[in-house]
This record gives sequence, C-alpha cells and structure tokens, in this order.
Amino acid sequence: MRESIDSWFMRIAKLVAERSTCNRKHVGTVLVKNRRIISTGYNGSLPGDNHCEDVGCDIHQDPVHGETCVRTTHSEKNAINQAAYHGVSTNGCTAYVTCYPCYRCLQDLIVAGIKEVVFLENYDDIRNKSLIHNILIRKI
Repeated sequence: MRESIDSWFMRIAKLVAERSTCNRKHVGTVLVKNRRIISTGYNGSLPGDNHCEDVGCDIHQDPVHGETCVRTTHSEKNAINQAAYHGVSTNGCTAYVTCYPCYRCLQDLIVAGIKEVVFLENYDDIRNKSLIHNILIRKI
C-alpha cells in the first residue's frame, strides 16, 4: 500500500533531523507547497560557527524552559531562512516538523505565511496556546 503524503514528508523531516549538530535535540523541518518540497532545515549552528557536537552546547537559563542551548538555530527558522536565501516564498506552505515548534518558532512560521504545522513529537510550551488560532496544527 502506498504511504500517505503526511507520513512520507514526515519521514523526510526525520531524515533531515539527522543532520542536526546539537547534542540536546535533533529536529528536522520540511516546508511543502502544493505537495512539493521547497525548503528543509535542521537545528544547528550558524554557517561557519562551531557546532555543539564539536565544542559543546552554549547553555543559558530560559525563564520558561530552564536550560537551553543558544548556539543552535532551530530547524523551523533554518527552513524559513533557507527559502528566503533562495528567494522562494513560504506563503501558504505546510511545515512538517519532527517536534512541536517552540513559541518563537511558531511565531516565525505564522509570520512566514505557513498555513499548517504537522508534527510528530509533543513539546509543551504553554505560550503557544495564544497563537494556535492563527495556524492549523495537527499531530501524526
């Protein structure tokens, strides 16, 4: 039987996550428009900077989530930035993300015109509840 389109794009997002360079969490994002991949992103350091897996994480205290690594740019932001770098519009896309986006990434996805987020793993950020009226979010 043929794999569902959601399952297929999520499997690609999991493959993209394998490129992540932060030891704390490997996350992948695939931006899809009209059933075509327009961009991908994984969590990792800025181009040319040191990677967590090479020099360790740069941990700071976050008031909501406790310890967080600031060396890493999240996969959702990297996917949006990659599309912008190549001049590709993200308006109307669906984001397939291996982990539910944090509050800031969900904000970025909404501002970028993403219409839907499909995710695999839960990530509780109570602040997200204020944003979910702006975007369709579903778990597979």
